[in-house]
Amino acid sequence: MLEISGKHPDSTDEELLLQFNRNGNLETLGELYSRYMHLVYGVSLKYLGNREDARDAVMQIFEKLITDLPGHEVRNFKSWLYVLTKNHCLMQIRSQKSADGRMEGYKIEQEFMESDQEMHPIDREDHSVEEALKQCIEQLKAEQKQCIELFYYQKLCYQEIAERLDLNEKKVKSFLQNGKRNLKICLEGKNVS
Repeated sequence: MLEISGKHPDSTDEELLLQFNRNGNLETLGELYSRYMHLVYGVSLKYLGNREDARDAVMQIFEKLITDLPGHEVRNFKSWLYVLTKNHCLMQIRSQKSADGRMEGYKIEQEFMESDQEMHPIDREDHSVEEALKQCIEQLKAEQKQCIELFYYQKLCYQEIAERLDLNEKKVKSFLQNGKRNLKICLEGKNVS
């Protein structure tokens, strides 16, 4: 983590920000950032789910500040940093999903979905069930259908679905679990499993 001496303990965030924008001194930026590193780490840990990735994010976000901060007019550094951190984490998650080949085969990352010993038909790469699956999805209750489509086809995580549908994450998880169960029952009824 960053080690900052704290040369300006009485300076406000706005004063340090102004000073950094004037002279580009990284020590000034480091001192300002050190006030909120715990916030950045906590938000990163919440979104990324493990300490190592959260620590990496703390360093990456500081590096990002060096280049991004001069181009922005920031009125409230703490709020701006929170949004920057959240966006950084969401981009990390999205790039990880792509890197994991999630688009092929609807494979689910463990941090977003419960694990299940037996693969559910929706998780398989078997394209012969695709038409039956579409028919079964159409028969789901509206909330289950929306959650299934957003999670599997638009590749959104629980939180993104919750924000889009104005639900809490537990409700999203419940709709996904119930939707998967209903899809399995429907597919078994069509002798596709």
